[in-house]
Amino acid sequence: MEVTHSTFTLERRYSAPVDRVFAAWATPEARRRWMAQGAEHSQDFVVGGLETVTGPDGDGRRLTYRGRYAEIVPNTRILTTSTLHTEDQLSTVSATSVEFRADGDDTVLVLTEHGMYLPGQERPEWREQGTAHQLDTLAAEFAAATDVKEN
Repeated sequence: MEVTHSTFTLERRYSAPVDRVFAAWATPEARRRWMAQGAEHSQDFVVGGLETVTGPDGDGRRLTYRGRYAEIVPNTRILTTSTLHTEDQLSTVSATSVEFRADGDDTVLVLTEHGMYLPGQERPEWREQGTAHQLDTLAAEFAAATDVKEN
């Protein structure tokens, strides 16, 4: 079996200014809430820094995501390279860009991921679905913050 190569792009609009959306990526406490969702999480948000998320998959196997920050341009762009291991076996290697653009009072976020999926491991559609879920969780966090302000 051969390595599967796949690229996907997700775009989201958030009802929050760019600096708040960027901070949700840059701040470990915020990132843990919407990205790690109960898993073990550590983040060193500097160029060359490492982010690690470890938790079980649906079958109880340990998944470990390790992302290294290749470039950080505040309120503009984050570039990472990452691996995903299932137990001790490498599953995927990816390069990801996250771009932030102001549109009035909102933020448009564009995430593009280029992945290499090893035979018998994770599938591109699973990664896209999981990433989309994380971005939707981030949207819910901003909606909750807006609801609190309005009450």
